[in-house]
Amino acid sequence: MRHSFNSRLSQRLLAGVAVFALATPALAQEADGKADETVDGNEIVVTATKRSETIQDVPFSIAAVTAANIQKTGATSIEDISRSVAGLTVQNLGPGQSQVSVRGVSAGQIVRDQPGVKEQVGVYLDESVISLSLFTPDFDLFDLNRVETLRGPQGTLFGSGSVGGTVRYITNQPKLGATEGAVEAGGSTFEGGSMGYGAKGMINAPLGDNAAIRLVAYGEKFGGFIDAIGPAGGENVNDGDRFGGRISILFEPSDSISITPRFIYQEVKANGFNRAEQYNLYYNRLINVNQVMPENTQYLKLREQFRDKTTLADLTMNFAVSDAIQLTSITSYINRDILVSRDASALTGSVYVSFAGAAAAAAGGAGLNSNLRDTTKLEQWTQELRLSSTGDGPLQWVFGGFYSKVDRTYAQRLPTPGADAFSQIFLNALVTPPTLPTPVSATYNGFPANSPYNADIPYDIEQFALFGEASYEFGQFKLTAGGRYYDFNETRDFISGGIFANGDVFRGDKTSSNGFTPRFILSYKPNDDLSFNLQASKGFRLGGVNDPLNIPLCSGGATGPDARTYGGRPNYKDETLWNYEAGVKASTNGITFNAAVFYNDIRNLQVTADAGSCSSRVVFNVPKAHSAGVEVEIGIKPAPGFEFSLNGSLTDSKFDSSVVDAGGAVIAGMRDGNRLPTVPKFQIAALASYTTQVGDGLDWSFNTSFQHVGNRYTQPGDQETGSGSFTNSLFYNPVNGAFGSGAFNFGSYLLPSYNLVNLSTGLEWDNGLAISVYVNNLFNETPLLSLDRERGGRARLGYNVGSPRKYGVTVRKSF
Repeated sequence: MRHSFNSRLSQRLLAGVAVFALATPALAQEADGKADETVDGNEIVVTATKRSETIQDVPFSIAAVTAANIQKTGATSIEDISRSVAGLTVQNLGPGQSQVSVRGVSAGQIVRDQPGVKEQVGVYLDESVISLSLFTPDFDLFDLNRVETLRGPQGTLFGSGSVGGTVRYITNQPKLGATEGAVEAGGSTFEGGSMGYGAKGMINAPLGDNAAIRLVAYGEKFGGFIDAIGPAGGENVNDGDRFGGRISILFEPSDSISITPRFIYQEVKANGFNRAEQYNLYYNRLINVNQVMPENTQYLKLREQFRDKTTLADLTMNFAVSDAIQLTSITSYINRDILVSRDASALTGSVYVSFAGAAAAAAGGAGLNSNLRDTTKLEQWTQELRLSSTGDGPLQWVFGGFYSKVDRTYAQRLPTPGADAFSQIFLNALVTPPTLPTPVSATYNGFPANSPYNADIPYDIEQFALFGEASYEFGQFKLTAGGRYYDFNETRDFISGGIFANGDVFRGDKTSSNGFTPRFILSYKPNDDLSFNLQASKGFRLGGVNDPLNIPLCSGGATGPDARTYGGRPNYKDETLWNYEAGVKASTNGITFNAAVFYNDIRNLQVTADAGSCSSRVVFNVPKAHSAGVEVEIGIKPAPGFEFSLNGSLTDSKFDSSVVDAGGAVIAGMRDGNRLPTVPKFQIAALASYTTQVGDGLDWSFNTSFQHVGNRYTQPGDQETGSGSFTNSLFYNPVNGAFGSGAFNFGSYLLPSYNLVNLSTGLEWDNGLAISVYVNNLFNETPLLSLDRERGGRARLGYNVGSPRKYGVTVRKSF
């Protein structure tokens, strides 16, 4: 298997080389991925338009968080970075599971068992696509140059998944003729939690006169802060680790050739989830009024785990066709192996209590240990080939083609030792009252015994695109126009089995789409320090096929209210968006001011809804929605050594139409006037830093950051009247077998706003040694990041929460 993998990888990379070599006779002088962090000491250079430009020269709204600012704010993940970027939101849905949105374009929570739902924000590592709905890898930020956030649809140059915007991790590239490196070590501890520690290193070395290698390696142990009670209880159960590295080689055999192969591997493991429960089938106030879950605590019968193994290999080549034209080829391969292993005992137990009642409880079926194991295996190949202008003339252009092949297999198993002994009790309950024909039997379709639910859902997705963009500068004006033609084809199988499943076998379900997404920009630059921009651009997100409902779990079966409301919806359409924006960029005397106002007209917004009692999820299309707002970024350098920045956004995102059932009732909160989920109305971040010399060759620095994130909802239905009040909450006492249902008032589902303050201070010597200490979340606030519910709250209800106060120290040495 290893030999086969390496062989396929080599063949694909060599194929990329061959395509490139046949296309042109010579390579470009400088890879697009190379980007110095500053120009003239203070202007950040980005490659958002597939060429190097300063942020002030890019004719649309973009933010770039540099490596220096990442260190100053104490950011360790894309979620941390998002709090400092106007209009960027990351919803935390557990370790390794995050959902990114830009400018309020959000349809709500995507969960691990919805592999067909596509992302709304494209995420790239340099030139390689790494975005995957829910499971976009959160790479370590060590030796990173910057993180770019391109706001608004980027379909022209970056394709599907960029309907709301694009996020790009830009790494430092190998340097010719330079021997340099850096090492870093640190330790930290959470307030009321456990310790973490890590070590990282980088070295850049020449390989002769025309080649260089850059090696990065890192390993980190994460502390935990969530405790568990129950049979699998313990302290700090959500600790984990991350390790990995990357190797990249730059080869320039001549002034016109640049070849950069790269290999990256990262493995992330979390031993539990950052879930703070308020209600659990086995521990709640319906069992005993004193059973109130302590803060940052969950009930476990089984330990949980998240694991993600990511392999990325890419090959970037640049070729100077002439003095004014460059050819670029990017061949990339990504392999993912993801496991989400959860304690589903409360889920399975709640089903038995709901349907089998006394029979299952008396026999002990409601207390079985049940482990829900979701696995995702991904192989993705992409090839991009583009030509671009490199001269300084008024006409600049880029044109190219893109191809991708994605094989994604999602599998779900529910191993529950002893479950088959209770199968007939459950199945008999389905016909009392009659919801299914008698006699009732389960269809297993070859899946293992003692696993009440199983599914295999493989996807095969192919995409082909042609894209181009050109700009022409005349006087103080510049006109930019571009577009992308895309053609998608998706094929999916769905096979399920077990007593909770329908036993469906669907093979060859297809989704296809093609179209054109244009972009138009008009810029006016009265002087070098001031510019105004107008833009209209279109984005899209591919539709798909809905999974069938788990009819055996639906109240009333196939003819019940949930099956009638959520069933019969086999497909959902493409989501499209038109973005209209106006912006201004100004800089003078150490002050930078960038602002934009925008309006997004969204059609067929893809919204996920929990299918009532069916333990299923269905994607609906909301015909009309919008997102409108303003974003502002201010940077000030009032005196030597002092820097201040302020970034904020005000967003109004709402449904402009409703989705109703046959009786006219609004489904799952998709109501005209309701807010789009996951998006705060107001978000602001401020960063202040001061550096001064305190000795011969010794500098002292102090940094403080403030981040405010406004209130949000996890799903559209969370804002409906009475959504947090349950009249049929279930309970099962594992001590005496008592069971039943009752009323449980959770309260408002609104996720409250929160504020975070981070502080750091340190010393840095001229010899490259630096020592810093920091405190993140100074006031020990508990951010409620998203709601976590099992079976609509019947089995479990709580929050995914942010980390408590964190103390740490970091030592760095560069050479």
